Formats: sequence, structure tokens, C-alpha cells
Amino acid sequence: MLPHLNDKTGLLELGYKFMDVEKPNLFRNIYPYNEIPKLIFNQRIVPMDLPKEIFITDTTFRDGQQARSPYSVDEVVDLFTLLHKLDNNSGIIRQSEFFIYSIKNRDAVIKCQEKGFKFPEITAWIRAKKEDFQLVKDMKLKETGILVSCSDYHIFKKMKWTRSEALKNYLSIVIAALEAGVKPRCHFEDITRADFFGFVLPFAEELMKLMDQYKIPIKIRACDTLGLGTSIPGVVLPRSVPQIIYNLKNYSGVPSELLEWHGHNDFYNAVPNAVAAWLYGAASVNTSLLGIGERTGNTPLEAMCIEYCQLKGTSGGMDLKVITEISEYFEKRLNYQIPPRSPFVGRAFNSTRAGIHADGLLKDEEIYNIFDTTEILGRPPIVVVDATSGNAGIAAWINTYFSLDGEQKIDKNHECVLKIKKWIDSQYESGRNTSIGDLELENEVHKYYPDLLKQHESRIE
Repeated sequence: MLPHLNDKTGLLELGYKFMDVEKPNLFRNIYPYNEIPKLIFNQRIVPMDLPKEIFITDTTFRDGQQARSPYSVDEVVDLFTLLHKLDNNSGIIRQSEFFIYSIKNRDAVIKCQEKGFKFPEITAWIRAKKEDFQLVKDMKLKETGILVSCSDYHIFKKMKWTRSEALKNYLSIVIAALEAGVKPRCHFEDITRADFFGFVLPFAEELMKLMDQYKIPIKIRACDTLGLGTSIPGVVLPRSVPQIIYNLKNYSGVPSELLEWHGHNDFYNAVPNAVAAWLYGAASVNTSLLGIGERTGNTPLEAMCIEYCQLKGTSGGMDLKVITEISEYFEKRLNYQIPPRSPFVGRAFNSTRAGIHADGLLKDEEIYNIFDTTEILGRPPIVVVDATSGNAGIAAWINTYFSLDGEQKIDKNHECVLKIKKWIDSQYESGRNTSIGDLELENEVHKYYPDLLKQHESRIE
């Protein structure tokens, strides 16, 4: 493509063409390897282009399984069912991808197919080998992911190919999928270290030509394999997420609905990068439950559910309380330890220890709670009581733990609170250095406010 003026954005597009090179372009000015990667700016700012409809896809049973002990078939079915329950027939959690190599993998797919859910749609992930398409067809799956690594790190160092050989081999595999009647989803691995104008964009353009020829959609998943992408405006390619998405859409002509982002969290950027991908034109972001995935993990699915709500101003029909059910399943059924302060899923994500914060919660929980976590996630705010909690922290813990509302609430000057505070002070004066447990506090309430405990037990019954 020659340089031209984009009628829609008003930007001068630089043009691109396929370039075969003798030596790999490793972007050593950005990735010296013996130092932390560099953020280099050219101040090219591209416009936002949030699609009308945006979606979340899931890789819990593919990338997520590469970072933990494999799920059993029953566990896969349980988690897939929870994904469907979270989606709540909204179609926002659009797809979930599966390995299909082993008998166990295929059994899990069959069990999930038997559920008959429309969403998430079950898709596959295969190697770039023609014989693997038969597996996809045998499983009656309409779409599969295909690995098409696009950086010279992979093309030269891993595959030992030239760019021409890579392009030829990739296109032949995609054609094989199309001739088999399977929708290919091309995973542009390591896109944040790839030569955009010399390989990525020409390759994407060739895929769009094949799509026009075969009349079968071809998706492109932009894979930030090492989490090197950034959403900071004006950073040069190949690290700029806004420019990656903008260029695929406006240079190579990939429609938003066929563009997907897959990120990792190596530099703590998984969530902002996924949001940027949406904002600049990708309809889908790929995620995993709790962000479990290679190395530091993938973009957390639960985080993107909340980001969806922030961008669209609505849940779109998702049942967000299921996020809590999912976290409880991981902890209670899978014995997976979620870091307590993990947003939305950790046991202590909406807890406070500070006395001044507890005093605010005591007056009105909205002062120190991020949103109505009780109503939206089924998770009331909690107070952890320790040496710094003060009377307000104890009162807030009692009101939360025993679900006291309105006139039932007690304040920080209640006689029971004062007596418990005296007991807590004695604990820390004696050298204690751990927080006070719920059962310990319940025992103290039983001593100093037995009627409250009786009322609570009668409500439960």
C-alpha cells in the first residue's frame, strides 16, 4: 500500500510493503535484552474508535491450563457452566477456546457441547498443521485458532525460516482451513516485537484477500506474548497497542469484529492494554479466569467484565454476582489460593483495617467502598480488626458480620464495642502481631452482647 490520506481519520498513512530481510529485525533500540525494554516515542497519536459492540473471549482451558495443573473434565464443565452463567445469555462472553489433542481434552469439549449453551461458543486451538483440521471437523467446531508467529524472533530464531517462507507456510495453512470450511483465527504471536510495515500488515492484507475469495471470516488475534505492549499515547511501534489495532484496521482493512487482543501481564499492563485494544477498534479481548496463564498470566476475565461496565455504562445483562461464585469455586473446590487483595475476587479486596476508613464505613459505606459490592458482586465490605482499627473498626465489623441495618446498627460508643476494644488492646500489649479472627470477635460479642448473637442465629434459622 502506498502512502495516502485516510479520508475517515484525516491521517497521512505511511504505506507498507512486504520486505524479505537477510537478518532478523530484533528492534535492539527498544529491546536490548541486557537492559529493561525501552519506551521510545514518535508522538504519533491515532484516534479512538470504540466499536459499537465489544466482547470478551476466554482462554481458561487453553492458555490458562498451561500455567497450572490440568483441570479434570468435571472441573472444565463446572467452570464452563459458570462462564455461561456469568454471561447470562448476553453474548458478551462470546467464546471459549479449548485444546483438542488428547482424549481428555476432547471429552471435556463433548461434555461442554452437551450443555447446549449458545454462549460462550466453543472454539479450538491447533498447531499450524493441515492434519489438525480434521480434529476440528470431527469435533463439529466452526472456528479454530492457528499459531502464526509474526516476529523475527520467532520466524528466524524459532522456526529457522525466512519471512517469505513464513508467509508462504502460514497462508497455505489458512487456505487448508478455509477449504475444510473452518473459520481460521490467526494468532499473530509476539506482535509487540514484530516488523509491522515489513511483515505484519502485508500478511494481514493477504488474509483479507483470502477472506474475500472464500467468503469465510478470518479473525486476527494480536498476541502480546511477552506483555511488552503499552497503552501510553505516542509510543512507537511495535509496542504501541493503539497503533497496533489502528494499523490492522485502517491499513490492512481488518474489520473490528474480526480483531481480537490477547495480552499478558509481565509489565502489569494486561488490563490497560486490553482496554486500549477495545478503545482503538478491536471488538474482542481475550482473557482467562483470574488471569491464570503463562508466566505472570493473561488478562483477567473478571477485570474485563468490570471494564465493560465502565465503558458501556451497563452490565449488558451479565450476572456479575457469578464472579464471586467463580472465586469461591477456585478456592473451595480447586484449592487455589487467590491473593486476598486481588480486585473483585480476593477475600479482602473490599476490606479495610484503618480506623478512619472504618469510621467512614460506619457512617455510610459509600464513603470508602468502590461501588455497591453487596448488590453487584454479592460481597459486602468487610473490616479486618487489628491494633489500628479503633472503636469504629470494631463497630463496623459487628454491623457487617451480623448484617445490621438501619436502627439495628451499633455505633463506636456502644458498651460492647468499648469492652471488646479493651480486650483487643490487651492482646497487642501482650505482643500479638496478627489480626483478630472472626471467630475470636464472635466469641467476644457472645460475652458482651449475647442478645445480638441470639438475634443473628434466629435470623439464619
